[in-house]
Amino acid sequence: MLTDMANNNSLVDSEFLRRKINYQVILVQIFVSLFLCINFLLITTFFMKDFFYTTMRYILFANTLLSDCLILIITNLMLILSYFRVTIQMQLCLILFTVSSLCNFVTPVTLTAMTLERYVAVCMPLRHGELCSTRRTVHCILIIYGLSSVPVTVTLSVLFASITLSFYKQYMVCTVEAFLLYTWHKHLRSGISQFYFLIMFITIVSSYIKIMKVAKAASGEDKKSTKKGLRTVVLHSFQLLLCLIQLWCPFIESAVFQINVVLFINIRYFNYITFYLAPRCLSPLIYGLRDEKFFLALRHFALSGFISIYLYQKKERKKY
Repeated sequence: MLTDMANNNSLVDSEFLRRKINYQVILVQIFVSLFLCINFLLITTFFMKDFFYTTMRYILFANTLLSDCLILIITNLMLILSYFRVTIQMQLCLILFTVSSLCNFVTPVTLTAMTLERYVAVCMPLRHGELCSTRRTVHCILIIYGLSSVPVTVTLSVLFASITLSFYKQYMVCTVEAFLLYTWHKHLRSGISQFYFLIMFITIVSSYIKIMKVAKAASGEDKKSTKKGLRTVVLHSFQLLLCLIQLWCPFIESAVFQINVVLFINIRYFNYITFYLAPRCLSPLIYGLRDEKFFLALRHFALSGFISIYLYQKKERKKY
């Protein structure tokens, strides 16, 4: 009888765990859908005025939005496939892994570039127009994608040297761990991530210190503008920190998986919400709401949309 009770308790616990995970997946879908809608609205607003796509900080902002949309779609797809244990051919999984790995670095590197743009605007205002022109912005974006592609290129080069052609034809659950075949692969990926973290951290801190010095020396309107730039750098720093911590998540999860599967599931869910979704909702806050020009354009676009829907519905009602 005790055995039966234990089995019943085990079944109840299993059912509870499955229901809990199911609720978690539904919650993630709500968050992802919400963020994608907001990002789509912001991207549409970006293309409304010439001023936005001829100004460096807004172009870089749009770049982060596109990168965020891609990584949200791909990581959410991989999450769903993994949750339902759906196997796909490794060729397709390799494409998903490559794009998601690239976007993992595009967002933090772009945030670092946006911090440097704020540094130039505050500390070198006379040279801002020259250093942050539209032409230089294009070069900056090419550099961003070049730097972001280095880690994934190294990872794929090591992978290609370690596998045979039969690997691409296999059907497996698509996860990052599927491409880290050996322990030293993980160490190499971790080393590259930490190197990028160090460089970007030093850049952010240096910019913050220099802007803070200018803020103390400034007065009147200059002081107000400088403080605003300082707050923007602080928000970028927090967003960047969350983005960089996500680079360590796979290694933490891998260690926890060896200890307890239930704890592993909960930690992976927490990491995805905190270090993948949360940084993506800070971009709309920093430029979508705090930036006066962008906020006015966003409000105008949203109101125009609501008015158009209202007039259309009114017209349809009159038909009947």
